[in-house]
Amino acid sequence: MNKQEAEQYAFEIIPLPREKWQGTPIPMRYTTKEYYDVEMEESPEGFRVIMEKKSFAEPVSHTPEEYDFPDSLYQEHWEKACAWGIVKEGEMIACIETCPEEWSNRLMVTELWVHEDYRRQGIAHALMALAKEQAQRDKRRALMLETQSCNVGAIAFYRQEGFALIGFDSCCYQNRDLERKEVRLNLGILYHQEAQ
Repeated sequence: MNKQEAEQYAFEIIPLPREKWQGTPIPMRYTTKEYYDVEMEESPEGFRVIMEKKSFAEPVSHTPEEYDFPDSLYQEHWEKACAWGIVKEGEMIACIETCPEEWSNRLMVTELWVHEDYRRQGIAHALMALAKEQAQRDKRRALMLETQSCNVGAIAFYRQEGFALIGFDSCCYQNRDLERKEVRLNLGILYHQEAQ
């Protein structure tokens, strides 16, 4: 975040070093009235996938308590992760974590979170700008992340940030992801890569 952005938002984004912040819980929670319904059809000629936005009969909430492995910073499988965030009175109120995927030359956004009380103030945009700068500085061919088909607010934000649908996984979280309307969506920004 540059000085002008910091003054605009009155928050300072700082590095969150692994030795201090590893294991810090990220209380991901949201309520949604909509979801992207994922329908798959198979025929002898191939496959057809339709993703259409629909409404739940009642709002649906997702909280960290419903998952066996809730989100936290610097999980062991993200060996080369780095994180930045905003800390207020010793408490993390926002963070972004990235990790290079060396074999594919992509940068993964592994976590992005802003506390409910601080949303819609440009913080997520400023955090995402750090990931975009890192991807371009490190000459990554893509910036990637995952979200869920029922997290319509996050999908709208990522689309505004330039991400496009890259793919999906219909049994990432449970074997009933399709019927639960919580399908993993992979979104990405593809960067131009010069021929070598």
